[in-house]
Amino acid sequence: MNVVSADNICKRVKERPLFKNVSLGITEGEKIGFIGTNGSGKSTFLNIIAGTVTPDEGKISRRNGTNISILEQTPFIEDNTTLKEFLFLDKNPGIVLAKEYYQFLETYTHTPHEEKLLGLLQSRMDKANAWDIETTYFSLLKEFKLPRADTEMKSLSGGMRKKASLARALAPRPNLLLLDEPTNHLDIDVIEWLEKYLREEIPGFIMITHDRYFLDRVCTHIMEIDREGIFKYEGNYSTFLKRKEERLTIRKNEQLKIETVLRRELEWLKRGPRARTGKDKKRKKNIENLMKARVEEDGESNDFSSSNRRLGKKILELKNVSLSLGGKRILLPFSYSFKKGERIGLIGPNGSGKSSFLNITASRIPPDSGEIDQGINTEIGYYDQLSSPLKGNETPLEFIEKTAERIKLSDGSDVSASGFLELFGIPVSIQRNCISTLSGGEKRRLYLISILAGNPNFLLMDEPTNDLDIETMKKLEDYITGFQGTALIVSHDRAFLDRTCDYLFIFRGDGSINGFFGDYSLYRQISKDETSGKKEQPASFSREKTKDKPANKEKSLSFKEKKEFETLMEEIEILEEKKKILEKSFTDPDLSHLEIAEKGKEYDEISN
Repeated sequence: MNVVSADNICKRVKERPLFKNVSLGITEGEKIGFIGTNGSGKSTFLNIIAGTVTPDEGKISRRNGTNISILEQTPFIEDNTTLKEFLFLDKNPGIVLAKEYYQFLETYTHTPHEEKLLGLLQSRMDKANAWDIETTYFSLLKEFKLPRADTEMKSLSGGMRKKASLARALAPRPNLLLLDEPTNHLDIDVIEWLEKYLREEIPGFIMITHDRYFLDRVCTHIMEIDREGIFKYEGNYSTFLKRKEERLTIRKNEQLKIETVLRRELEWLKRGPRARTGKDKKRKKNIENLMKARVEEDGESNDFSSSNRRLGKKILELKNVSLSLGGKRILLPFSYSFKKGERIGLIGPNGSGKSSFLNITASRIPPDSGEIDQGINTEIGYYDQLSSPLKGNETPLEFIEKTAERIKLSDGSDVSASGFLELFGIPVSIQRNCISTLSGGEKRRLYLISILAGNPNFLLMDEPTNDLDIETMKKLEDYITGFQGTALIVSHDRAFLDRTCDYLFIFRGDGSINGFFGDYSLYRQISKDETSGKKEQPASFSREKTKDKPANKEKSLSFKEKKEFETLMEEIEILEEKKKILEKSFTDPDLSHLEIAEKGKEYDEISN
């Protein structure tokens, strides 16, 4: 039975249709991943289902008794609000009722009239199952390790605020939960907790997310906005990719048939009236219908591309840098010399110092002690979480032109700022609109483009996947894997880390940082396997150092040969350990098709 039904829904933004003639049903128990390009209308459709946005045409029907709760992409939060007060600012009917009940109790004086009102309120609380909302909320705050309920929201980090918003959305125990980018700003441990909670505790949901592992492990259906329509597929993300490919193949074949017939009919139309024989009106009408049926293929945006400045021998070196904030030790004395081609992922819980580490590396904040020695040819491009340089009253074109009016590409050619925007999916039609009119994902893409336009050779990226659509993320992955410079990446997206990083800095939360050779999935597998040898090492150690020396040498080796041999032996040991872990992981029943394919590819690369 449908809990929500959409009948011919249409929504426009400034006369541009986001989607039209959408008719579909959301069945009880469906767990839906909702995907589509940035700016296509995913958040708008979610809000239409929630009832906070009205469609221009069509009708939304909700089954009586349906308890809907929504986690917005960017919830409005007043700084002076406490964690407890934050719960009762939500518009979920159960939360609104609980707030009314508790406010009534504050002034309750036991008069006959008030006793009658109290009875009515209690009856409504029973019917709405609202008694446990506050208790559940406080329990989730504790689960997420958030501070006391009287703590003001302004003192919380972005990740803590996201956890509070998530706790509020889960507290009414909805039978239809709407989630808009729920993994943004969360650490990986909480994301994995949320995966389990959604599988086991939530009857049904619609979730906008770019997290491909999440889509694979939790969702029973995928919904996609494409060409102003919304399509629904049964199965997880891996299954969706196969079915979408089938749908696109069928559509391509249909278009080929239409083009063949249309070409023949247009040749007939070009003949003079005398050369054409009867049924002119009917045949012209048929040509008109064929023209309408023809689908213009979307112009795909190019892969991300920019020229890179040449790196010198010295790139950047951290020498015993340390940091404390608010009396808390964020970073113990730490040293590391970055090298060309390194792609290092930074992982750890919220508040463990990852963003602060990037800020120190970029010289945005000074360390308490130590030194940052940056090479003269090193050009840093810092893609932070806040997109702070974006101003709502500027246009995308004005914003990019502040970086450069002409941008050099990796093939040596150069393009205008407008051309550069168009290459990367910001069409001319919106380049002169105010940035404030763009979607969250479009703003993040614009900010990313501006960083690449500066032609950096040392990339610092703080949660680069937040709000980006999956296609843009794939292009960014390809860019980073082919990047000739050095990259430091903070990310909660496990698939993104697996595809871009081959070394990890692990932030422990006590100021210490450990290093790990390998991708995130390998690290996670070893962490879970108590019998595996610990492969972490202090990250300040050189990545070329080893503990063992070669034995039984038949002839003396030079110092350089010794070092090369030691390094080779350690690399072989690490690869053998990787093979063992990968072989063991293939038996994991929770592994998705997407992950199996990735691990199979990695296993083949190691074996060869």
